[in-house]
Amino acid sequence: MSEPSSLPTIAFVGIGLMGGPMARNLLKAGYTLHAWNRTPEKAQALQSDGAIVHNSPLEAVQHADILITMLKDGPAVQEVLFDGGVANALPAGATHIDMGSISPDEAIAHCELHKELDHTYLDAPVSGGTIGATAGELAIMVGGDSETFATCTPIFEAMGRPTHIGPTGTGQLTKLANQVIVAVTIGAVSEAFILAGAGGADPAKVREALQGGFASSRILSEHGLRMVERNFEPGGPAKFQLKDLNNALKAAKRHNLNLPVTNLLQSLYDAMIASGSGDLDHSAMLTHLESIQPK
Repeated sequence: MSEPSSLPTIAFVGIGLMGGPMARNLLKAGYTLHAWNRTPEKAQALQSDGAIVHNSPLEAVQHADILITMLKDGPAVQEVLFDGGVANALPAGATHIDMGSISPDEAIAHCELHKELDHTYLDAPVSGGTIGATAGELAIMVGGDSETFATCTPIFEAMGRPTHIGPTGTGQLTKLANQVIVAVTIGAVSEAFILAGAGGADPAKVREALQGGFASSRILSEHGLRMVERNFEPGGPAKFQLKDLNNALKAAKRHNLNLPVTNLLQSLYDAMIASGSGDLDHSAMLTHLESIQPK
């Protein structure tokens, strides 16, 4: 990696469950990082790691070569960057890397708005949860210009493993594919534990046994452990899982596709969140499925 003095200056907007550890890994890699978060305390927690914390996103981006956003959804990006004038404050020639999960159509629209301001843009959503974010081992799915991707690769590598997928929007489309697999697998693991438990099996032992066979997966390992321990503090809140499934089904409709399994999981997460569990980890689907069993 280049000497610190030659590294681009980064503004990081959105210091939440994922953004906090991602920003820390950039600071560890030697980048100068300007931070802002709607809840100031979350950004201020980065000061001891060397971040420069600002009172507004406008202040944070004014001298940035790279802007990274990790906001909750597309409308939040639109509100902060474009409605709030932050994109106009970003210097010409800068690059916006959106690492949150938004729809592919929103990514394409944001890219066009940035072009008008002489900015480049990459949609680069991530997978790996808070564990992957903390370890710097996120899977990073990147859509956009290949030259811009190459320039930003060292930044991505400070946070995880980047893969250039294709043109703008394809990073977000890949994240939706990821979330379909995650949601379906969480549902399958949940039902498997319910089935085995009903017959007297210990879920912890079921998880242990299955990890050596074809059912083995990261979901079984990590989310299965959450289920065994009944630990549903959010790494990935269920409400965000529903958002991604909604976006996946919108993309499917645009391409004239029928995804019946995804539709089923969308309806289950919708019911789970309607019951008041939206802030629990998405692995808490187990509790929802338990609640609808015959009495």
